[in-house]
Amino acid sequence: MAAMAPDAAALEKLIAAAVAAPSIHNTQPWHYRFRSESGVLEVRAAPERSLPASDPEGRALHISVGAALLNLCTAARRLGWAPEVNLLPDPAETGLLAAVRLDEPSRTQSPRTAELYDAIWHRHTVRTPFTGPPIAVEIRNELVEAAHGEDAVLYFPDREERTRLLHLTAEAERRNVTDPEHRAESRDWVQGPGGEPYGIPAAALGPQDAAGRMPMRDFSAIHPAEHQAPEAFEAEPCIAVLATDHDRPVDWLRAGLALEHVLLTATVHRVRASLLHQAMEWPDLRWAARDPHRGPGHVQILIRLGYGPEGARTPRLPVSEVLEADGG
Repeated sequence: MAAMAPDAAALEKLIAAAVAAPSIHNTQPWHYRFRSESGVLEVRAAPERSLPASDPEGRALHISVGAALLNLCTAARRLGWAPEVNLLPDPAETGLLAAVRLDEPSRTQSPRTAELYDAIWHRHTVRTPFTGPPIAVEIRNELVEAAHGEDAVLYFPDREERTRLLHLTAEAERRNVTDPEHRAESRDWVQGPGGEPYGIPAAALGPQDAAGRMPMRDFSAIHPAEHQAPEAFEAEPCIAVLATDHDRPVDWLRAGLALEHVLLTATVHRVRASLLHQAMEWPDLRWAARDPHRGPGHVQILIRLGYGPEGARTPRLPVSEVLEADGG
């Protein structure tokens, strides 16, 4: 086992890949601890970077950590390990969200592993208008399979259902910018002039839709100094719905794993994405987002997909601030 245990350089690569994942408001709500005696990398929540107004139950925090976990496991496979993942391994430790054992070599490596690993470094949220052709059915099917592989469901609603979901998102956005607590919390996570390694830089906020069809999040909460000029967004947006059968913390983690698997698969095909989470932050709107024709299920997030620029990079905390390695 000792020969297979990650050294400092390998741990640096693993955590660098993990923290490249998307997180709500770029809060990066995760900590890591490597237990050298067991070869286990613990993935923990960082409650100090939670969002009490928009995410009081920690659902979005779990999704964010799940996305980072997908990156971590992808990097581990790329570096030659066969990671063994245990979600919520200790009910007595609610902050311990996953344990990843890294003491077994990978016997084979799929070419897709290398593609997904490379995509980690190119995936960025794109909040600008998309251009280009519709996404091919073959690519959509790959995205559906990526989510299915992580025990989640991804589907593409028809025009009528898509319009309904965007109306719910628009109502949530209206509430977010008028409710004092949500508005203040959103503004707090717009990166200030100090260059903090978290939050959203003003340059990455993106414009609003000049036609009012696409309800992009206004992080600055109607603060004119940080607004970009409105632009025309795509008239026929491609929206995917990510859902799970149940709605427990373990399902939220699986939703995060599925989300990042979908986003990396999209990136392999040069498909860009932005996330529409606003309606998920209001219980009545999230419940209304369910499609009763599809049977039971819980919507976790909406994904807007299309072709466009790679997107502005957002900062990340350095590995040294999120990783604790013990001495065994």
